[in-house]
Amino acid sequence: MEAFLISTGIVALAEMGDKTQLLALVLAARFRKPWPIVFGILVATIANHAMAGALGAWVNTLISPQAMRWILGISFIAMAVWMLIPDKLDDDDTDNKPPRFGVFGTTVFVFFLAEMGDKTQIATVMLAARYDAYLWVVAGTTLGMMLANAPVVWLGSRVTKLVPLRVVHIVSALIFVVLGGLALLLPA
Repeated sequence: MEAFLISTGIVALAEMGDKTQLLALVLAARFRKPWPIVFGILVATIANHAMAGALGAWVNTLISPQAMRWILGISFIAMAVWMLIPDKLDDDDTDNKPPRFGVFGTTVFVFFLAEMGDKTQIATVMLAARYDAYLWVVAGTTLGMMLANAPVVWLGSRVTKLVPLRVVHIVSALIFVVLGGLALLLPA
C-alpha cells in the first residue's frame, strides 16, 4: 500500500504544470469533449506507465541492492532539480489539424507520445525499481496522473490558476530530495 500511496502522491505533484498537463488543457480547449479526452489520457497513461513500471522492475533484477540504492538516490535528487524547471508546450503539440482518429484516439496518441521521457514516466521507472510492487506502483502513478489531469480537462484553466504551480514544484522537489536522501542514507 505504501508503494501505491507514494506513487500517487509523487506523480500527482510532479504532473502539476507539466507538459502533459498543459497538453490536457489544450485538448480540452480544442475539442470540448471531456469524457473521450479523460478516457484517452487514462488509456495512454496505463500503457505508458505499465511499460515504465516493467522497465523499473526489470532493472531491479539486474542491479545489486547497494548499486540500486545509489542509483535511486541520485535519480530522485536529479528529479528534484528537474521539478524546478517549468515545462512548456512545443508548437508542434498544438497544430490545428482535425483529429484523424477522433478525440479519443488523438488523445491516446498525443498523450502517450508526450509522456515518453517525461518526469512522471521516469518517476514511474524509479518507483517500480524502488518498490517490489509493480502493479501498485503503476496503479498509483496512473491515479496520480488522473488526479492532476482530469480536473484540468473538466474545469480548464480555472484549476491551474487556483494552484500556485511554483509552490507545488518546490514542494515536489523537496519530496524528491527527501526520498533521494533516504535512499542514500538508509540501508537497502
